[in-house]
Amino acid sequence: MLSFRSRSFVHFLRLAIPSSLLVVALLLSLATERLEAFNLSAYPLVSIPRFAPEFGRNLALPTAATSRLAEARIPVEFTLLRGETVADVVERLGLDGVEASKARGEISRHLDVRRLRAGDRYCAFFNPDSSLASLEIGVAGDGRFEMKRAEGRGWRGEWRPFVRTVVARTIRGSIEDTLDESIRRAGGPAGLASRFANILQWDVDFARDLRRGDRFEAAFEEVQLDGRPYSIGAVLAVAWEGRGARKEAIRFGESGTYYDPEGRPLRKMFLRSPLRYSRVTSSFSQRRFHPVLRVFRPHYGVDYGAPIGTPVQVTAGGTIESAGWDRGGGRVVKVRHAGGYRTAYLHLSRFASGIRPGARVKQGDIIAFTGMTGLASGPHLDYRVQLNNRWIDPKSLRSVEDEGLSRSEMASFRAWRNDVVAALRTGDPSKLGGASRGSVSGDRWAANRTPQSSASTSASSAR
Repeated sequence: MLSFRSRSFVHFLRLAIPSSLLVVALLLSLATERLEAFNLSAYPLVSIPRFAPEFGRNLALPTAATSRLAEARIPVEFTLLRGETVADVVERLGLDGVEASKARGEISRHLDVRRLRAGDRYCAFFNPDSSLASLEIGVAGDGRFEMKRAEGRGWRGEWRPFVRTVVARTIRGSIEDTLDESIRRAGGPAGLASRFANILQWDVDFARDLRRGDRFEAAFEEVQLDGRPYSIGAVLAVAWEGRGARKEAIRFGESGTYYDPEGRPLRKMFLRSPLRYSRVTSSFSQRRFHPVLRVFRPHYGVDYGAPIGTPVQVTAGGTIESAGWDRGGGRVVKVRHAGGYRTAYLHLSRFASGIRPGARVKQGDIIAFTGMTGLASGPHLDYRVQLNNRWIDPKSLRSVEDEGLSRSEMASFRAWRNDVVAALRTGDPSKLGGASRGSVSGDRWAANRTPQSSASTSASSAR
């Protein structure tokens, strides 16, 4: 039988060993976090002794090599954070005292700091000894400020405005994976896929209709700064071809409305889908096996599988009828539309700001976000449509078109259509000629047009 002292010692070990292990684990965790933060940090750089040519000669390096090493600059890119000022930037780059004061003064002398916005990029160049050599700040596509070291502890700055041009481009390709990746592979810029899908959203549901091998074409304006791509201007026309059908959309007029080749507006009363880039997991049916209740019952909607939090857009303009909990539907938004139509959006995770009974919404407005509330076996959206209080298949909607072109506008449209269709089908943007008819930029486009506008990019699969 253990003595009192022995029992006390065993009790002490039982407490001391786990406590010691916990302390060791905590110290290791803190050390790991500090090391990871240090490795991920772009600045400050590791402080090293100032480079001296003698050091290079001791390494038996050629004189030219030591000279290049002494003049080398190490670039580091930063993003301006929300609420960050020029003083914060200067301090972040390691300047203080007289140097920091002169740098702030030089920046303010050439640059209206009120124009800086969170997300603007700036690039700092460091010498091998970690001292700041120069700084470049880009300002909202208008130009860039450059600052370099002057004699002594001063700085010399200069504002360089961008040379802005607008060029016409066309791309052609086929679907190999997603629309975005396929357009990028064809040479299109980031963001063009979203614009493409938005233009054809009334006629093509890219969740159901897109198939490998489908073909696409687009003619658009590319805004360039100093000869480098900066942003997408007006998308002049797009085309999609699949399953034996071809859909073409042509921009015409200052309003930026898109029409089919016959001059009919593409905008319809209802969008084809309330979600972008989702997949249909269940269709409208009078007898479907319910995955939760395990019984056969009607399914009066179309299910779209999507991660929780995916934005849900209202498919037609109307008035919010209700937004709240609706038994097995979970969080539900119901919208009343003209012509006796009503749409419902079920199993939502939350509602968008301002969504309440009586609120007016426009087609495409974000009204909620997907979830799996109510009787749902996974995250998805159940989209339903009623006509005169009777459930109908959302895919069978007969859409109502917007007002079409007048007789006097049709002649101008047909001439512009012929140019655009020729550019799309040949991949030659030079055929666009006077592109102002389909562009919001109007005469400015023709004035800024450069010889580069005859360049066309095509995916290898389209050659």
